[in-house]
Order: sequence, then C-alpha cells, then structure tokens
Amino acid sequence: MNKYILEPYKGMKTRYYCPAVNCGKDKTFSLYIDTETGEHIHPSVGRCNRESNCGYHYTPKQYFQDNNISFDAPQRTKYKPRPIAPQKSVSFIPVEIFKASLTGHEKNHFVKFLIDLFGDEVSNELISRYFIATSKYWNGATVFWQIDTQGKIRTGKIMLYSPTTGKRIKKPYKHINWVHKALKQPEFELRQCLFGEHLLIDKTKPVAIVESEKTAVIASVYLPQFIWVAVGSLTNLNAEKCSILKGRTITLFPDLNGFDKWSSKAKELSHLANFIVSDLLERKATEAEKQQGFDLADYLIKFDYKAFAIPEPPQPAPALQTLVVAKPIEQPKPVYYFSKPEQPKPESWEQDITELENYFTGITLPTQPVKLNQCSTITNCSLFIESHFATVKANKGKRTFLPYLKRLQELKQVLNINSN
Repeated sequence: MNKYILEPYKGMKTRYYCPAVNCGKDKTFSLYIDTETGEHIHPSVGRCNRESNCGYHYTPKQYFQDNNISFDAPQRTKYKPRPIAPQKSVSFIPVEIFKASLTGHEKNHFVKFLIDLFGDEVSNELISRYFIATSKYWNGATVFWQIDTQGKIRTGKIMLYSPTTGKRIKKPYKHINWVHKALKQPEFELRQCLFGEHLLIDKTKPVAIVESEKTAVIASVYLPQFIWVAVGSLTNLNAEKCSILKGRTITLFPDLNGFDKWSSKAKELSHLANFIVSDLLERKATEAEKQQGFDLADYLIKFDYKAFAIPEPPQPAPALQTLVVAKPIEQPKPVYYFSKPEQPKPESWEQDITELENYFTGITLPTQPVKLNQCSTITNCSLFIESHFATVKANKGKRTFLPYLKRLQELKQVLNINSN
C-alpha cells in the first residue's frame, strides 16, 4: 500500500483551492495525505481535477526533493483551507455570433462527411439537433457549440476534419481552438458544459456519454434510444460537467484504452447518477483497431445505420450485446448534397418567412419538448426557431436549405394543433 495517496472523495469538503497561478479554481484540488496519520503533506502537494485546462500535479516525492526533506520522514503541516475567493459570473457567447455561424454548411468538411455517410435528410436533422455550425477560422472548419439546458451558449469548440475520412486534421498541428479565444475575449469566464446538454431537457430517455463531439453526433443516428452527449476528451469526465445528470441512468462509451479510467470515474461519480460503463469496444475491436485507439464512431460507421433496429429503450440502459450487426456492408457512393447546383430560378420565400415570423412572435413558445414528427423532437423551441430563421434568411430560395423552412412550417402546424 502506498504511504501517500490523494485524499479520497468524501464530498466537496475534501476538495480545495488550486494553487496554480493560471487556475486558482476552488473545489477542484485534491491533496495528498499520509495514510498513517491522515494528514495533508502541504497545501501545494496535490493534483487539480481540471486536467485539460490546468494540469497541475505536484507529488509528495517532488515536494520532498525540492525542500530537502527525507521521503520517509517528512515534516507534515496540517492544511488550513484558503478562504474562498468571490466567484466570477459565467460568460456566454452572444447569440448574434451563434446565429451567424449557422450558415455556410456547403463549405463545412464535417457536414460533407456526414452527407457521404447518411445522406442529406439525416444530415440536416443532425445539423438542426446539435446546431452544427461553420467557422471561417480555418477553411471548412466546424463549430461544436456547448449550449446548456437554459439555452445559454457557454462556448464553442472549433475543429477541422477531413471531408473524406471524417478524421481530425492534426498536421502540421492540431486544428482545435475555442470561439471565446478566437474572439479575443481575455476576461471571458469560461465554465464548460456537456456538448449536447441542451437535449437533456428530455427526461424520457437514458443518456449516453462519449469523449468526442463527432462521436456523439454519429452515434445518435445508430442508437437513437439514447440522448448522446460528449465531454470533449478522456479527462473531461468530471463532477462539474456531470452535475446536470443527477438521478439519471448514464451509459459511458469510452474510447479504446479509456475503459479503465472511465470505470474508475464511474465509481467516483456514483453519488450523482447510475453509471454503466460499456465494454463494447473492448470486446469487439480487433488488435489493429485497438492500436489505432478506435472510438465508438469508428466502429459504428463500418455498418449501414439502416441495419440497426430501434428498440424501445429498456430500463436500465441496455447491456449492448445486441447492438452489433453481423457483418459490415458496403457504403453508398458519396452524395454531396450541399454542393449540388442551385436551381436556375431560386424560389421566393419572402412571404413564407414573413408569415412564420409574424406567427411565432405572436404566440407564447412552449418550454417543454415538442414532438415535431415521428423521428424528431424539439427540445428548445426558441433556439430551434432562431437558428432555422437565420439559415433560411441567409439562403433564401436555395432548395438545399428548403428543409429548414419546411420544419418551421411543420412546427407551426403542430403548435396550432396542440393549442386547439
């Protein structure tokens, strides 16, 4: 047994102020303790749980070496918690920036990959559900917005993908940035939420968590019995992001080589929700796939999504043995829906847009989820309407974007029926 360990989690009273200059967050710092005495080594000796945003980790051995103290007989100092600093207000991205990003999908590399994979109808639904956006930061870049359950936009992750393979562009450097950084807002007080968190106002389905935003989008087509959200990376599964999941049933789908870490995290977070860790990839992946670090999306796209049945979700979440198709089938030839030639004479949508705007501004929008059709449920009417109007106004008359206008008309019809 190790003589020095990180203090086990026993509520927020066992989490402290991070001493890192570039962090300074309260309740994110785990201190090392002496297992013989139960005392803390020093207020600087520990690890920040914000591994991706801070990464501070100062071990007992390093502390003893730096201070010329015997590793076996350290001078221990009982830690007195630092007074809690006033918490700054969370910053949000202006809705105008968000709306402006919801155009230009014909240039979006990730959207092109989705269309190759699923066709235009399913891809349009995914764009609408997750508010998949486009950035000019890099040519063809995608924005994955983090929208909380209040409809507030916490930030957006800008990423660049290959339009043919769907893989991230990592050379000559990793193409990842944040909207708040691209906007050069140094005073921006970031507090991330789950990607897809806005979908969690639907309480009827179990939740599935994956690492990457891309995987959440793709998996939602294959396994729609779950609400799919993403934490952003292996180390971002933490109590702060998962606090919104309190009391729910959660299935974790870690990438290959992440099963042990997320299994440990599931135990640590068990006070929040009922966590189940899927070993689907561990059981089914080949040795080559394991060496490549496959994630769930890499595995699923080997199959035709239409071959996956859509059973009613059991309670608790399924054991997943039945979620595998016998053998992969050949993918259809690419169809670039967003790059099709426009009609020679674009239709005029002016009257339709005006009528819809007058209708939606004249009613009280529902705050509960609205079932649009057999395959679609709107979880946030206000954001749905704003994003769809931004798209149709920017692309008036282009038949590629006609589904956005049709969905607004369909929503109007549903709300009229529900009000009678």
